[in-house]
Amino acid sequence: MRFEGRRVVVVGGGIGGLAVALACRQRGAEVLVLEQAQAIEEVGAGIQISPNGLRVLDALGLGQGLRDRACIASAVSLRDHSGGAEVLRLDLSRLAEAGTYHFVHRADLIDLLVEAVRASGAQIRLLQRVVAVRPGAPAQIDLANGDRCGGDLVIGADGLHSAVRGALNGAVAPVFTRQVAWRAVVPNLASHPPEARVHMGPGRHLVSYPLRGGAQINLVAVEERSDWVAESWSHLDAPEPMRSAFQDFAPDVQALLGAVERPGLWGLFRHPVARVWQGEGVALLGDAAHPTLPFMAQGANMALEDAWALAACLERDPQPQALVRYQHLRRDRCARIVATADGNAWKYHLKNPLIRSAAHLAMGVLGRVAPARMLAQFDWIYRYDVTAEA
Repeated sequence: MRFEGRRVVVVGGGIGGLAVALACRQRGAEVLVLEQAQAIEEVGAGIQISPNGLRVLDALGLGQGLRDRACIASAVSLRDHSGGAEVLRLDLSRLAEAGTYHFVHRADLIDLLVEAVRASGAQIRLLQRVVAVRPGAPAQIDLANGDRCGGDLVIGADGLHSAVRGALNGAVAPVFTRQVAWRAVVPNLASHPPEARVHMGPGRHLVSYPLRGGAQINLVAVEERSDWVAESWSHLDAPEPMRSAFQDFAPDVQALLGAVERPGLWGLFRHPVARVWQGEGVALLGDAAHPTLPFMAQGANMALEDAWALAACLERDPQPQALVRYQHLRRDRCARIVATADGNAWKYHLKNPLIRSAAHLAMGVLGRVAPARMLAQFDWIYRYDVTAEA
């Protein structure tokens, strides 16, 4: 596909949508981003950018900008919930490229991408809610305001409830995992070091890590429960239920929970990886193609990988072949990451105290005896370089 003179319409102004808009624009395409919100912004959440995602930002010319806004992660520390004793420590300095794992506020990464997309000459239109997509040459988009637009390629980066995914795969109901998650950002009042701490308890776990030079702490707290909570990132909760659910956790956790004012609360749902990622003039990426539970911290990284892979495939091959190659390149890897995340939560939520003690003891022994081996189990994720593969 020759990018010059080609029109690419990206549905969704999140991390994946902005990254693919920039990647296509850098290759010469005419790019339009449609975002349904009144402003492109992300508030109240941190994300982890691992080495595989950072390689994409470096290739886009944004790596230094990310480093300037992020905290370098030194370790992942798994801890017992009650006393806070460390069970297992994964030393991230042992990664092949030390210093390439970062914690960043999602809003800061979005700002970085928006600035680059606008500087590239791509257009961003707000308050553009897509209600229908019709594959074709060109593909057509119907908007809620009655307008229509189209392009040589429509890229669905419109998240969990993607209209573009529906056009290719139909509707599939998600399954409630019987888990809910609170999220909040609080001041770093407890001298939290630059590491991700996972406090593991019966039916619950809480993750904390620093943001913005260590001035703030990102909290994600997951609890098993039978009642349903809407799948929405915009639902707010009072702080008391969150504090009550984790009241028997360690004192350092209590200090963080005491600073929570208005946490977000959402239900965790399991979605299948899309069977079809592409059609005539249409492609999917990010959560629109492979929604994932947050237990491997790979959602943003997979979206970045998708963005680079799609643009690189389009640069190399004619569009129909490029889209087929893109799905072939990405689907199995993303499905494996999603499956790994699906299977992770139970390891943190062991309810039987005898089983939990034995499991924690085994993890601790392995961590002391073979620390490199414990970290190497993630090599297939972190060492992957989509900029070389694609």
